[in-house]
Amino acid sequence: MARDTTDQTPLSSVQDLTDYIAAGNKPRERFRIGTEHEKFAFFRADNSPVPYFGDASISALLTGLQKKSGWEPITDGGNIIGLAEQNGMGAISIEPGGQFELSGAPLETIHETCRESNQHLATLREIAEPMGIRFLGIGGSPKWTYAETPQMPKSRYEIMTRYMPKVGTQGLDMMYRTCTIQVNLDFSSEADMRKKMRVSMKLQSLATALFASSPFTEGKPNGLLSWRGDIWRDVDNRRAGLLDFTFRDDFGFRDYAEWALDAPMYFIVRDGRYHDCTHVTFRQFMNGALKGEVADPAPTMGDWTNHLSTLFPDVRLKRFLEMRGADGGPWRRICALPAFWVGLLYDDAALEAVDELTKDWSFAEISALRNAVPAEALKAQFRGHPLFDMAREVVGISRAGLKARGRLNREGQDESIFLAPLEEVLAKKATLAEDLLSLYHGRWQGSVEPVFQDYQY
Repeated sequence: MARDTTDQTPLSSVQDLTDYIAAGNKPRERFRIGTEHEKFAFFRADNSPVPYFGDASISALLTGLQKKSGWEPITDGGNIIGLAEQNGMGAISIEPGGQFELSGAPLETIHETCRESNQHLATLREIAEPMGIRFLGIGGSPKWTYAETPQMPKSRYEIMTRYMPKVGTQGLDMMYRTCTIQVNLDFSSEADMRKKMRVSMKLQSLATALFASSPFTEGKPNGLLSWRGDIWRDVDNRRAGLLDFTFRDDFGFRDYAEWALDAPMYFIVRDGRYHDCTHVTFRQFMNGALKGEVADPAPTMGDWTNHLSTLFPDVRLKRFLEMRGADGGPWRRICALPAFWVGLLYDDAALEAVDELTKDWSFAEISALRNAVPAEALKAQFRGHPLFDMAREVVGISRAGLKARGRLNREGQDESIFLAPLEEVLAKKATLAEDLLSLYHGRWQGSVEPVFQDYQY
């Protein structure tokens, strides 16, 4: 999320909160695909991280992009921290450790998503190259310690940095040393949301396995294939992870709102200033907990919208659904991740097939798989078989769903072409993380330095 909102509409009831989410319902013809991807900025001279301040810096990149694109600058405390497209469709933001993020516009096809990513990366290279800056596309910072990683001057991140060590062991690593690819997808009704949430929550660990690309930490193998996936096992379990209530047959918008109400807040914004609210839940805030602590202590729709953006379940519900399980990766995977989920969720037959496939998966089984995947990826066992077997079936359903959509490019190719990176993983029975480890123990001669050259954008 590039910009924290300041909608002053007053809130009076839980129904207001529920109605806000339910307003995401839209007819199928208005379904769109919003793809987000993050990457690590580094100096090509020595593979060191790029600081926020300076002539060659994150702020200079943002300023250069603003001048070239004409997008509106987003500032915090006088510092540029992002850009917003004039029509409000797309945005560029920075993550806590300087990870550079494109939050793409809502588009109709994966073909458009790929063109958007291509254009973004090409424009970014034009700005970055004279500064000696390039970008790395994998899921975890392979070299830099937490102390070496720069911290961005963004108020919400300052609050989170103080709070994370109080509620988990890996929150700071999540913030500063991971990258992801995500896709945001629509629903047409509460029942449609329910089915898509249920299916995608069950399958997030499969996505983590397919996209695993974070096997290094501080210059050496970390014993995992998705370090990022492992990190999310202990960030802040009151606001992250699997949500068992989403598997209920009667799960609805109100249930998610009730859960969100009982999650601790991070902040509210008043007169441009961020107030640390980590000591109260949103429900307590609704009941007057901040009276006497801040001016204008009554909750607003802007507060609720911001709060929803600080919750981190494996699938996040706002006015759309966010698929949050995948590691970052090279360019082709920026297209593969939305293709995987669109194929499963935007075709009725595919959605029905994958719902049927997963209908009797228990919460205990899914939790066990989530715990196993960071170390084992597609070799993790599920019901006595390696996850590879399930992955083949699910990717096949996605392929069929994409073909059924029939969205063709100029060459007459449908969107299933974007599943090629996943089909390569399945064909060779090795994730990108395992490829990286093979290179480390082989051609790279026990060094992670070549990853910056071989996997840069």
